[in-house]
Amino acid sequence: MSDNIKKVVLAYSGGLDTSVILKWLIETYKCEVVAFSADIGQEEELDHLEEKALKTGAKSVYIDDLKEIFVREYVFPAFRANAIYEGKYLLGTSLARPLIAKRQMEIAKIEGADAVSHGATGKGNDQVRFELTYLAVDPHIQIIAPWREWTLNSRTALMEFAKKHGIPVPTTQSKPYSTDRNLLHISYEGGVLEDPWKKPPDDMFTLSVSPKDAPSVPEIIEIEFKQGDPVAIDGQDLTPANLLKRLNVLGGKHGIGREDVVENRYVGMKSRGVYETPGGTILRASHMAIESITMDREVMHIRDSLIPKYSELVYNGFWFSPEMKLLQGMIDRTQENVSGVVRLELYKGNCRVTGRKSDNSLYSEDFATFEDESVYNQKDAEGFIRLNALRLRIENMIGKKSRGKNA
Repeated sequence: MSDNIKKVVLAYSGGLDTSVILKWLIETYKCEVVAFSADIGQEEELDHLEEKALKTGAKSVYIDDLKEIFVREYVFPAFRANAIYEGKYLLGTSLARPLIAKRQMEIAKIEGADAVSHGATGKGNDQVRFELTYLAVDPHIQIIAPWREWTLNSRTALMEFAKKHGIPVPTTQSKPYSTDRNLLHISYEGGVLEDPWKKPPDDMFTLSVSPKDAPSVPEIIEIEFKQGDPVAIDGQDLTPANLLKRLNVLGGKHGIGREDVVENRYVGMKSRGVYETPGGTILRASHMAIESITMDREVMHIRDSLIPKYSELVYNGFWFSPEMKLLQGMIDRTQENVSGVVRLELYKGNCRVTGRKSDNSLYSEDFATFEDESVYNQKDAEGFIRLNALRLRIENMIGKKSRGKNA
């Protein structure tokens, strides 16, 4: 334990864990604590946050509205890459952590703090995401991770500590799982979800209705893209945060975006998570649709081969790494012509593309038609096929010759 820590900036959510951490830091390190919370779309979770932090002992409180920055500088770049981890997870929590940690470090500099702290446990991914960002910004920053230091290793112990110090605790039985919410998603983990055979409780979901309870009439929407980013819905221009918020409402209404996943954590264990990402699910489907008519085949295939690596970097916390900067620059280059409009049908958990158009379209009815046309001579295909078959023919001939010698 360092004796030179006089002020700490804590990533504070107002929940039981970080409320206990706030008081624990003051008691353990005899230091001042500045509480910081990023508003990235948690909604009611931010209610009375400043008042609670001050009552718990915080010297001061920052609650910064980062919703537009989150969507514009973190969500949209990832969706330009069609990022998805292990084929299912759209990286809602993973994309938020580097933003929170970067701003936390900025506040630490403003406040002249000696250290930063977070509430991530020693078993999860978030400790890695927070701390890789801290160290990328300042290699010499002191980091306090209470879950790796203290003896409060159970919810019961945390509750007893909170009651002892007059920290408000839930008076009703808490939900038997943990959640993380932002504008891109809500995640649910732990508790009753730790058994991968058990079905998620029907009353757990927040952003979406069950597909079976969704409207019986499909809803048609159009999304406009400019250079890979969505800019309008049904002809109405929207800011990044407002556009994603609108897609969340539309997707949630139709039961879109629920995923039940067993994923591989970076620290080495498997974990079961349930996610609601209604707007992100619509956004990814529509982005891939507009790419299909505006992106060159070989460019697309190279970019697609990099999606697993890109997604892994995001998931593992390397947002501010040199390799991430390299990948993002290349991916953004692929998006220069990805502009146009996509039409989708939303219906009972499904998001179906029904049309796409673009002034930059590489699709030509003249080239693709089965009708008589003059731009494509079908006889040319014979030479194309024979050239591509050359290595197959040679292999066959050599094989026959070899078998003849051994006969």
